[in-house]
Amino acid sequence: MNIDIYIEEIGQVTVAFVIGAILGIEREFRSKPAGFRTMILISVGSCLYTILSKEMGAQGSSDRIASNIVTGIGFIGAGVIFKEGISVNGLTTAALIWVTAALGMAIGYHDYPVVIVVSIIVVVALFVLEPVQRFIDRFHRVKDYRIRLVQGSSTFINDLEEFFNANGLGYRCMKTIKQDMEAIYVYRINSPDRNYELINHFLLSHQEVKSFEV
Repeated sequence: MNIDIYIEEIGQVTVAFVIGAILGIEREFRSKPAGFRTMILISVGSCLYTILSKEMGAQGSSDRIASNIVTGIGFIGAGVIFKEGISVNGLTTAALIWVTAALGMAIGYHDYPVVIVVSIIVVVALFVLEPVQRFIDRFHRVKDYRIRLVQGSSTFINDLEEFFNANGLGYRCMKTIKQDMEAIYVYRINSPDRNYELINHFLLSHQEVKSFEV
C-alpha cells in the first residue's frame, strides 16, 4: 500500500471540495435550486470518478468512466431548467453544474493550472459580470407579454392596440390560445424608450385582464 498515493488523492478531493464550495456560494446566495452542497458534491463526485477511472481502466481505456460523467451530469443539469410562464429559468445553474463537473474531472487529472484559470473565469462571470448583465437588460427594447383575459372579454384587444398606437409602441400578436374557457394572447412589444411600467400599469388597471406575465 502506497501511502503517498492515498495522500495525493485525498488532496485532489479536498481541492475539488474547495472549488465546489466557492462556486456553490453564489448559487446559494441567490437561492437557486443547485446551491452550496450540490456544487460540492458534483465537484467531489466528478473528481472521484476520474480518479477511479484512471485506477480501474485498462491501458488506453482510462477515459471510459470519465466520459460518462458528461452524460450523467446532463441529467442533473436538465433537472434545474424549468419554464415559468414564457420565460425559461435555470440555464445559468445548469451551465454551472456542467462546468463544476469539468473542474472536478480536471482536478482528478492533476490539471491544476487549467482549474485555477477556469475557476477565476467562472467566479468573474458569476459575481463581477452580474451587474453588467443588469445594466444591459435596462436597454432591452423588446419584451414578450402573455396576457390572460377573463371569460367573455370583448373590448380588450381594441383597447390594447389603441393604447399601443397612442403611445408609439410597436407590437405584434405572436399567439392566441383558448384554454379552460379563457383567452390568452402573447404580444411582442417594442418600446423605444423602454417605458414598460406604462404597459404594466395599463394591464393592471384594465378590468378584463385576469393576469399577465413578462
